[in-house]
Amino acid sequence: MAQGRLARLEKYFLYFVLYSVIGWLYEVFLEVVVYRWGFSNRGVLFGPWCVIYGVGALVLILALGGLKKRDIRVGKVPVTPLLVFLGIVVLTTALELLASYLMEYLLGGWQWDYTRFAFNFQGRIALNPSIRFGLGGMVFLYILQPLFERLTGRMSPRALHLAAGALALVMLLDAAWTFLL
Repeated sequence: MAQGRLARLEKYFLYFVLYSVIGWLYEVFLEVVVYRWGFSNRGVLFGPWCVIYGVGALVLILALGGLKKRDIRVGKVPVTPLLVFLGIVVLTTALELLASYLMEYLLGGWQWDYTRFAFNFQGRIALNPSIRFGLGGMVFLYILQPLFERLTGRMSPRALHLAAGALALVMLLDAAWTFLL
C-alpha cells in the first residue's frame, strides 16, 4: 500500500515539474515572440520552471479530474466540458490572485501586471488571461494529462523513483540557490 502511495506521489511530482516547465516555456514564448519584450526568466526560481503552473496543474487534476469523467447533460446537450472550463477559469484565477499576494509578501512584488487589460483587479488578475488559462487548462486536462498519465504509467517503479528523486534534488538545489545565496 505504501509503495502505491509513493508511486502516486512521484507521478504527481513529475506532473508538477512537467507543467512548471511548460508554463515557463509558455511565458517566455509570450514575452519573446508575441509581445517582443525580449527574454527574461519568468520563474521565481533560477531554472526553467514557473512553479505556479505546476501547482495550478495539480489543483486542476485533483479538483476537476472527477468532474471531467462525468457525463452531465442539459437535455441531450453535454455540458461537462463547459463546467470543466468554468471550473478551470475560477480555480486558476483564484490561484493567480493568491499567488500575487504571496509573492508580494515574500518577494516585495509579483511578476505580472494586468493593468493594461480590461476587467482587471489591481493588475493581479484580469478577464483576458483568465480565459486564456481556461482554454489552456482544457488542452492540459483533455490532451496533455492523459498523455502524461500514459507515459508515467509505462515507467518502471525504479525509473519513476529515480526521475522524481533527481528532479526533486535539482529543484531543491535551485530553491536553495535562489533563496539562500
